[in-house]
Amino acid sequence: MPLTNRLLTSSTWPALFVCLLVSLLAVACNSPYTFKKKGYFKITLPEKNYRVFDQPGYPYTFEYPTYATVVKDTTFFDTKAGDWWINIDVPQFNGRIYVSYKPVNTKNFDSLIQDGFKMAYRKHTEISSGIVDSLISTPNGVEGMYFSLSGNTATANQFFLTDSAKHFLRGALYFDATPNEDSLGIVNNFLKQDLKHLINTLKWR
Repeated sequence: MPLTNRLLTSSTWPALFVCLLVSLLAVACNSPYTFKKKGYFKITLPEKNYRVFDQPGYPYTFEYPTYATVVKDTTFFDTKAGDWWINIDVPQFNGRIYVSYKPVNTKNFDSLIQDGFKMAYRKHTEISSGIVDSLISTPNGVEGMYFSLSGNTATANQFFLTDSAKHFLRGALYFDATPNEDSLGIVNNFLKQDLKHLINTLKWR
């Protein structure tokens, strides 16, 4: 029998298998392993610039970012849409700031304030790991409350503004994405600056 055939007889296969396995393990042990940290896609943030929202017939004006667009809210409540309700869309981040407005009178002021707190607390208490509310008072005489929510909530930033006599405006930032505090953190903080700019530049008519 030729030598090559002898090496390939059934009695030699176990030895060959062991040698092959040892060789593969030796190579694998010498190969460096790099631990990959969990991460998210890099987000490019635009430069901060603002324009004025000053549409005829609206009882308020404010400044909003140039990388956003304002569209009238067509959501219907009680068979009609809010006359001065708008959405501020930020397409780059799939974000939207919902802005609702209601005239104030002696009968509805307290309920509007209560609703402002309920929208922040009642719907998010079970999901949020913490809610911080802060009083707002701007140089333009606008007052209100700002709500910062932590955790995987649908919205991390809400506020309401009023002059206690004629005007009540509420805003909330939402994203068209699964709520994730870690992945949305950078964008939330970036747009939070725009919310505060809107608040500080808001004027009643």
